[in-house]
Amino acid sequence: MKNQILLLVVATFSFVSCTNSEKLFEESPQDWVQGGEAATWSFENGELIGTGNGGNGFIMTNKSYNDFELTLEFHPDRTVNSGVFIRCKEQKLDALDCHEINIWDLHPNQDFRTGSIVTKALPLAKVNTLNKWNNYKIKMVNDSVHVWVNDTLTSALKNNHLKEGFVGLQAAEEGIIKFRNVRLKQL
Repeated sequence: MKNQILLLVVATFSFVSCTNSEKLFEESPQDWVQGGEAATWSFENGELIGTGNGGNGFIMTNKSYNDFELTLEFHPDRTVNSGVFIRCKEQKLDALDCHEINIWDLHPNQDFRTGSIVTKALPLAKVNTLNKWNNYKIKMVNDSVHVWVNDTLTSALKNNHLKEGFVGLQAAEEGIIKFRNVRLKQL
C-alpha cells in the first residue's frame, strides 16, 4: 500500500510540474514580437530557427515575468552570436536592462562565453556547445539568477536591479541558432 501511495504522489507531482509550465515562442506569433534588424525567424519540424544576417535580431514575449524557471534546448553553429534575455524592462535587447545569458562559445572575450551572464557574471564552468543540441536551465527567484548548461552550473548572480520583465531570444551577427522545447514555469 505504501508503494502505491508513493507512486501516486510521484505521478501527481510529475503531472503538476509539467502542467505548470507554458510553452514560449510557438509557431503562432500572438504571444511574442519580433524586433531588431537583419535576422529572420522561421519554424521547421518543431524548431524555431534564427538566422543572423549581419545585424542583431530577436523575438520577445508580450508577457512580463518575475520568478520562474526557464528551460530550453539550443543548437548554435560556429558563427552565430546568440543569447537568452530575461527580465528585460522593455521589449528590446539591452545587456544593462536585461540579463543576457549568452550563447557564443567563441566570444572574443571568454568572460562572456556561453553560460555567462554578460557584463554581470563570469562563467563558473566552460561547456562547449557548438553544432549540437544543448540544454539551458535558467532559474530566477527574487534577486538570484542561476544558469545551467547541460546540467552544469555556469553562472550565479545576485542582482536586485531587475525585478521582472520580458523574455527574449537573440540571433546576431552571421549564422544560425535553433531553439526547441522552450518552456517557462512561474515560481
